[in-house]
Amino acid sequence: MERKARIRKQLLEPDLLPSAYDTAWVAMVPLPGSPQVPCFQQCVEWILQNQQRNGSWGLNHLDSTVNKDLLSSTLACVLALKKWSVGREHIRRGLHFIGSNFTLAMDEQTASPIGFNITFAAMVSLAIEMGLEFPVRQAHVDGILHFRDMELERLVRDKSYGREAYMAYVAEGLGNLLDWNEVMKFQRKNGSLFNSPSSTAAALVYNYDDKALQYLNFLVSRFVPTVYPTSIYCQLLMVDSLEKMGISQHFYNEIKGILDVTYSLWLQRDEEITLDVTTSAMAFRHLRMNGYDVSPDQLSHVVEISNFRNSLQGYLNDTKSILELYKASKVSVSENEFLLDDIAYWSGSLLTEKFLSDGGKTRPIFREVEYTLKFPFYATMERLDHKRNIEYFDARGSQMLKTEYVWDEHSKDDFYSEQVKILFYATYTTVNQLGTMASEVQNRDWLQLLRSMMTEAEWRMRRYVPTVEEYMSNAVVSFALGPIVLIALYFVKKRLLGSIVNDCEYNALFRLMSTCGRLLNDIQGFEVFWPLYA
Repeated sequence: MERKARIRKQLLEPDLLPSAYDTAWVAMVPLPGSPQVPCFQQCVEWILQNQQRNGSWGLNHLDSTVNKDLLSSTLACVLALKKWSVGREHIRRGLHFIGSNFTLAMDEQTASPIGFNITFAAMVSLAIEMGLEFPVRQAHVDGILHFRDMELERLVRDKSYGREAYMAYVAEGLGNLLDWNEVMKFQRKNGSLFNSPSSTAAALVYNYDDKALQYLNFLVSRFVPTVYPTSIYCQLLMVDSLEKMGISQHFYNEIKGILDVTYSLWLQRDEEITLDVTTSAMAFRHLRMNGYDVSPDQLSHVVEISNFRNSLQGYLNDTKSILELYKASKVSVSENEFLLDDIAYWSGSLLTEKFLSDGGKTRPIFREVEYTLKFPFYATMERLDHKRNIEYFDARGSQMLKTEYVWDEHSKDDFYSEQVKILFYATYTTVNQLGTMASEVQNRDWLQLLRSMMTEAEWRMRRYVPTVEEYMSNAVVSFALGPIVLIALYFVKKRLLGSIVNDCEYNALFRLMSTCGRLLNDIQGFEVFWPLYA
């Protein structure tokens, strides 16, 4: 019940975690009219209070691995503290962490946040201008700056609209190199740039804007995640996960409410749906699969691959976005929905190309890509689909944007590994679900069987050797013929009356059958395993 309540709460109010990277950029925004004073002092305080023991800022990974996200977040926090001349010891420890792991920034085999080569190098340059010294070789600093120069050269050659969106998205890494009038064309009704606090903060640092300030004022009253708002996106992701695992029926009312709101926003062409390709595709698929009257016309802006390339996700060749578009294209209800056929053609080709490319299969999302391409939803069996999805479920709800974006914390329960955790809860919830359904219909339960199994488990853990009488008394129950044979009798010939089932002779016959079955099973087990230990 506790886990069910936690899922229900997450469905209604997705719980995002603060982003150290975005908090740092918001902290660097000066107070309008007072450039020597931070506009958001609470963000500066958050940085001072949330440094990790190793000197870093960012998400504290269970396996303690260092990644580019940590490097980027830590450097941003160091810059924020240096700008307002506070936290000298925090700065020293942060620089030490960066210096100790600086070579990771140049490792092209390590996953990178979006725009890392631009934003990290820009922050390195800014740190040097501020007089900060990195405990690294100059050659490594030059290498980072060289990566940035190469990225900028590529951007200059690209004239697509998608490139303009990308440059606006990583605005904090380009600063005065940008035409801010062009950048502000991407401003949304809520005042943000791409719902990104760091990009919006950069707009205030380099090009003051009232609407951007209002957006950040509202955001900082809560906390600073790496993207906001995201309620519909996060909720649809959770609905998708619950349906994949076959437990969505337990949250019918909550899911119905989410889809009703999504449908309303769909009809209003709300920015939270229309300006994000992934959210648009997920909304269309879930709404149509649940009986809402939605037209694929709202996906017309990505009917051709060239249109998709003009979006931010298209420019980044984002696998998640392409996969969601492909899934959406498969929920066609008419032979005349040619728009969906066109999307299916190019998105399927792109996914196949990405899957076959070098290194593609090593990323977890490509398991789903391979399965989706092989087995459309209408050609799978639900139960087998649920089993597979549970086996490969990614329990950490996260996505790498400019920094890691997390919408669901790990459970506080301790497990040997994530695989053990998934297996335990899959078994636990399935048994409870079946047991509850059976108890409601039969007005009986399996407690006697489960207690006998628990007894044997305790004997094994304590290394206790029971007497023959103790063993057989428990074994006739744990052999588990009760849930198999007795239930089957209800389907044989005449209806079994309660008086027959409760008769002493009936129970004696069942006990003899269970005793013989247990002894035969033990004898065969002995004959198989004794030679191995003799």
